[in-house]
Amino acid sequence: MVDTSPRKPRAAEAALRMLALDLHWTWNHEADLLWQTINPDLWARTCNPWITLTRTPKAQLWEALQNPDVRNLLKASMERRKYELERSTWFAEKYADAGLSEVAYFSMEYMLSEALPIYSGGLGNVAADQLKAASDLGVPVVAVGLLYAQGYFRQVITPAGEQRALYPFNDPDQLPIQPVLTPDGDWFRLSVQTATGEIWLRAWKAVVGRTTLYLLDTNDPSNPPAVRCITTQLYGGDAELRLRQEMVLGIGGWRLLHALGHRPDICHLNEGHAAFAALERARCFSEEEGISFAQAQVIARAGTVFTTHTAVPAGFDRFPPKLIESHLTFYAEDRLGMPIQDFLALGRLDPTNKDEFFNMAYLAVRCSGAVNGVSQLHGAVSRSLFTPLFPRWPQNEVPISHVTNGVHTPTWDSASADELWTQVGGEAGGKEISKGWAMLFVILMTTLSGAAGATPELNLFRRWGRSFPQGNA
Repeated sequence: MVDTSPRKPRAAEAALRMLALDLHWTWNHEADLLWQTINPDLWARTCNPWITLTRTPKAQLWEALQNPDVRNLLKASMERRKYELERSTWFAEKYADAGLSEVAYFSMEYMLSEALPIYSGGLGNVAADQLKAASDLGVPVVAVGLLYAQGYFRQVITPAGEQRALYPFNDPDQLPIQPVLTPDGDWFRLSVQTATGEIWLRAWKAVVGRTTLYLLDTNDPSNPPAVRCITTQLYGGDAELRLRQEMVLGIGGWRLLHALGHRPDICHLNEGHAAFAALERARCFSEEEGISFAQAQVIARAGTVFTTHTAVPAGFDRFPPKLIESHLTFYAEDRLGMPIQDFLALGRLDPTNKDEFFNMAYLAVRCSGAVNGVSQLHGAVSRSLFTPLFPRWPQNEVPISHVTNGVHTPTWDSASADELWTQVGGEAGGKEISKGWAMLFVILMTTLSGAAGATPELNLFRRWGRSFPQGNA
């Protein structure tokens, strides 16, 4: 426990930093009174612990730490955090012998808080809520995304009634994130070699309770301007920028996890943007086991999950063949050991059609052992969308299921509702409400890893693993 006595202001400040950098505060408000007491005006304007801590003058902060009430609030908050991190969780109790070490979760956006504006809407909402639910339930999840220098645009309406897009700068120093450091204390940097040259990636870490979100950006001084701008905007730019972003997310993201020592059992692709992660996962497995990429891809597919959110074909990312060839021929031939045309076949409906665009959703399907929509109706729509990949299958038997989207209730409830649920249901009342949908997420993960035993779902998954089409099928 950190010594928060008045003789140790720097230790107390370190404790405050630890609290402010843990985004658990986005759904747990027990420390709100602490921050409000430290700087009432700034807290009222921002409700952001990190800004409240870093923008409060040192003299004012240290004066506040001399107040016994503040020290007691800090001590209680630290004790609560310790309890939350060490308490027994649903996953540990339910799946003590699961054998599931870790799930890697990839998404283009995460809507954890307005304090970390790297999101646009629904996709980021789902991703963030799943990370929070995983933290509450103790599911071993590590997530990967991108740190955008500007994020998604902010809309303002001009006096003429027209929309105007603004792109405020995301200064990492003002965000509740930390740079990933080497054991020697240096900034961790990752080098990715491409056909157009070397790309240096910087890595950042956001703490989300028990879960960790790693964020990559290309704004490294060693990169040329065109490369530094890859992670400038979310869903901005042209097809080339989008392709390069998805290469950084998938290829760079999996390589980051591998370099940091993570060896996830499951790879979860939240939408097709992240599909390159499945290829890099197979490549790393091939290298470690000394087997061919083709063999590694079949094995790795058994532990890869693809959640599709798109309800119309036009919503899938599609890239011209020439663009894929210019950016990924080096990766395909030198890293994966496959001709670029075989690589392109993984993202095409007709592998022999050299004019067909490369479809990231097709790639994700072909690299995954299980695919799901985000509601019962969307599962049916998705089976219709992907039927062409299964030409001899009845549409209702196309192997795409559904896991209904939900919300992480403690994030979205009001203070008064939380107080009511706590009075009626006890301390865990609010959390119990969110368990229902979160368990669906966990059951999907544990089923894929075999943790749930010989369930009907697992048997169905095993059948799926034999039935998914190859790129040249």
